[in-house]
Amino acid sequence: MDERHLAMAELESGLDEIRRSPADNGVLQMIVRRPQPRQREVVNAGELDLTEGLLGDNWLARGCRTTPDGSADPNCQITLMNSRAIALLAQAHERWALAGDQLYVDMDLSHTNVPAGTELAIGEAVVLVTDQPHTGCKQFATRFGKDAVEFVNSTIGKQLRLRGINAKVVRPGPIRVGDKVRKVVA
Repeated sequence: MDERHLAMAELESGLDEIRRSPADNGVLQMIVRRPQPRQREVVNAGELDLTEGLLGDNWLARGCRTTPDGSADPNCQITLMNSRAIALLAQAHERWALAGDQLYVDMDLSHTNVPAGTELAIGEAVVLVTDQPHTGCKQFATRFGKDAVEFVNSTIGKQLRLRGINAKVVRPGPIRVGDKVRKVVA
C-alpha cells in the first residue's frame, strides 16, 4: 500500500478528473461502517435508518463535540465523499476507508450540483444534504498529508466539497455497492 502523501501540485493535477464526476445518476462505490473509534468495516451492503444512520456505525453513540450536550448531530448522520477525490488522496482503494466517511460515491458533490436541501436517492433510501460543513481534521492530515487538508479546504476544494458532505436519512432502506445515486426531483 502506497502511503506517500501527495504534494499540492500533484493534488491539483487531479482536479480535472474529479470535475468529470457525474452530476446525476452517480454510483455508490464503497460503504464503510465505523463500529468503534479508529475501526473501519468495509461492507457491500448496509441499511440506512432514520434514528441510527448507517446501522452498525458508531455515529449515534460517538456523539459530537459541537452540540451543547455532546449528543450526535442529526445533520451529520451520514457523510458522503466523492470517490474520485478519495482515489486521488488515498492513492489505493484499500486506503479509502481511512478518510472516515461512510459512503463513497462517484458523483459531483459540489455546492452548485447538490446544495443543502438536495435529496439523494441511494438504493431504496433517501438522504438529505445538510448545510453542516465537512472539513479535513488532524487525523485526515496524518493519513493523507498536510497538503491534502489544505487542498480539500482550499477555495476550490470547499466549492467542490472535496472533503465530502454531511447528510441525514429521510427515508430508510437498504443500500448496496453499485447502487445508483440520483437527485430526487420534487
